[in-house]
Amino acid sequence: MNRRAVITGIGVVAPSGNSASEHWKTVVAGENRIAPITHFDASAYSTTLAGEVRDFVPEKYLDRRLIVQTDRWTWMSLAATAQALTDAELDPSTVDPYRQSVALAASTGGNHFGQREMQRLWSGTTHTVGTYQSIAWFYAASAGQTSILHQMKGPSSVLVAEAAGGLDSLGYAARAIGRGAADIVLAGGTEAPLCPYALTASRRSGWMSRQTDPARAYLPFDADAAGYVPAEGGAIFVVEEEQHALRRGAPYVYAEIAGYAATQDGRASRPWGDTTVEQPSRYLAAALQRALDRAQTSPGHTDVVFADAVGVPAADRAEADAIRTVFPDGVPVTGQKGLLGRASQGSSALDVATAVLAMRERTLPAFGALPDPAPGCELDFVVAPQRAAVDVAAVAARGYDGFNSALVLRRPEGVSQ
Repeated sequence: MNRRAVITGIGVVAPSGNSASEHWKTVVAGENRIAPITHFDASAYSTTLAGEVRDFVPEKYLDRRLIVQTDRWTWMSLAATAQALTDAELDPSTVDPYRQSVALAASTGGNHFGQREMQRLWSGTTHTVGTYQSIAWFYAASAGQTSILHQMKGPSSVLVAEAAGGLDSLGYAARAIGRGAADIVLAGGTEAPLCPYALTASRRSGWMSRQTDPARAYLPFDADAAGYVPAEGGAIFVVEEEQHALRRGAPYVYAEIAGYAATQDGRASRPWGDTTVEQPSRYLAAALQRALDRAQTSPGHTDVVFADAVGVPAADRAEADAIRTVFPDGVPVTGQKGLLGRASQGSSALDVATAVLAMRERTLPAFGALPDPAPGCELDFVVAPQRAAVDVAAVAARGYDGFNSALVLRRPEGVSQ
């Protein structure tokens, strides 16, 4: 079967803005959106900065009855989905529901809802939790609510691989379309981990930055790298079988999902918090190389790599080694997490959004928080936004406990853009 998966719609709710256009403007301008946490008083925590989604009004997208049943991460996911469907000019009710699927990534689930219910359980007068706690916190809540709201009844999934999950969801979408299981798949992911218990849990990894200066807090590949800054938000995509998109007159085809691969380190990632312990680079390199092979392209024909850029020295060195292994002749490297924060699967999905927008705008955005590279982290970083024909882009992502994923995007051939 020659069924190609293409992206026809993008929705963004992120620290960079509450639409794809706002996100792109922020990225090109190189604006730093990292700031002190405002969702709660974080002054007693070792990590006090984050990339928060600003001016987000869920009522703009959702019925109040659904808002009270769901968590902030699901609000952002449903809002980004609404944007993506509008962008693709796609009304799900006009398509066979069994030919439409949902494949979203998740990590920590409904943190804000769960925080509130735990406080009511232990500190309230009733010592109970609300009826919706059982569904709002669940890691499959966003995928489930999306499929219910839009009546998408095809085979659906939730991908759980921490930050790698954002790419895994798009890989799943491409496979489902390629195998003929669906014509349309909603893919991507959002995250909302900025509440006391979620921040406490995340700090246990040892990866999070304790810096208090937003300009210096998250410096991937830098000599002063000290971990990542947490964030919320992400991106959702309409992934569609190419001929289906053309037949219905989709207004724009952003990119083809040309290749995808995932590997596992087979070891726990806790040593990332110990800068003296080197991390294996060969598994991420294998994912990148396999994704290129499946895209039937070569390192020399790749225009840019969007790096995972976790900001932990040992992990950064491993990623730099992997990139140099796969791209021995060099490749432009970019990524904006240093300006926006790291939102698990939401950030890798956001990297994909930036990559496809770079294709459309024929512009390479600069690497956010451009590093003074640490020894072993010397790469061909994009130092300033530059006009370029971005025909092939690779995106790398890694998740806690050894997940590695890579996605290759290609400008569609023979499709008017």
